[in-house]
Amino acid sequence: MEAKELIRYLKSIGLDVHTSTNARGHQGFYMKKRIDISKNIAQNRIIPTLIHEFSHYVHSLIEPLMERTGGTLEVIFDDNSVEKYEKELILVTNFVDSHSKFEKSEAHKKLIKQKILEQEKIIKNKYPKFLRSKKFKEFDKYIKKSKAKYLLKYDRVKLVSGFIFKKYEILSIDNIEKDFTDMPKEFCAYIRLKSYQKRQSRLSAKINRMKKYYNKPTELFARFVEGLYLDQEEVKNTAPLTYNRFFELLETNYYPYMNELIQMF
Repeated sequence: MEAKELIRYLKSIGLDVHTSTNARGHQGFYMKKRIDISKNIAQNRIIPTLIHEFSHYVHSLIEPLMERTGGTLEVIFDDNSVEKYEKELILVTNFVDSHSKFEKSEAHKKLIKQKILEQEKIIKNKYPKFLRSKKFKEFDKYIKKSKAKYLLKYDRVKLVSGFIFKKYEILSIDNIEKDFTDMPKEFCAYIRLKSYQKRQSRLSAKINRMKKYYNKPTELFARFVEGLYLDQEEVKNTAPLTYNRFFELLETNYYPYMNELIQMF
C-alpha cells in the first residue's frame, strides 16, 4: 500500500487530509474530520500515522464524544469487562511506540535520585539529624544574608544593581563554591539537593502527563490499529484477546470504514 492510495481512500469517505502542516507539534493530528500530517515526518512514518489518525476518526463515529473525553474501551470493544483489553493494549502501545516505555526518562529519574542521595550524604556528615522533609534551620539562618538564596528558586540568576551605572552579576548553581567561598560545603550541597528535587518533580509530572496521554482509550485503540499495519502477527501474539475481539466486531461492520482499510494492507 502506498501513501497516495491511502490518502485517496481517506478523502473518498469525506476526510480532509493535509500532509504539509506542522500537525500542531505532533507527527499527526485528527480533529473534526480533518487529518493533518507533519511536513517533517519521516517517509516510513507517513502511512502508520495516517492509519493512526484515521482510527481516531472511526472511533469518533462509534463514540461521538471521543474528541472531548478520550473515549472508553467499553464502547470501543462493545464490552463492559475491558481490563483484559487494557493490559494487552498497553503492551501493543509499547511495541508500536518505544517512547511509551519512558526508558530514557526513567533512567534520568534514577540518576537524579542518586544525585539527591549524594548531596544528602554530604549534609549528614555534619548534620546527622538532617531530614529532607523538615526545615534545615542552620541553613535557613545562614541563607537570609546571602545572595545565594536566589539559587533556591533558580539554577542560574542575573542580578542587576545600580541606577545609572548598572552592574550585572551572574550566579549559577554550578559555581556555588567559586561565587560563595565562605559557604560551608553542606549548605552548597543543600542548594543542589533542592535543585535536583525540583528537576525530579518536573520529570515525574512530565512522565505522569505522558502516561495519561498514552493510556487514553482512543490512543490505545489507534496504536492497536497502527500495530496491525506494522506487524499483524506481533500484535496477534501480544494481544490475543483484543485481536480476536477486534476482528469479531470488524466482521459485523461495528467499525465504520475500517474493513476497507484492513483489506488494503
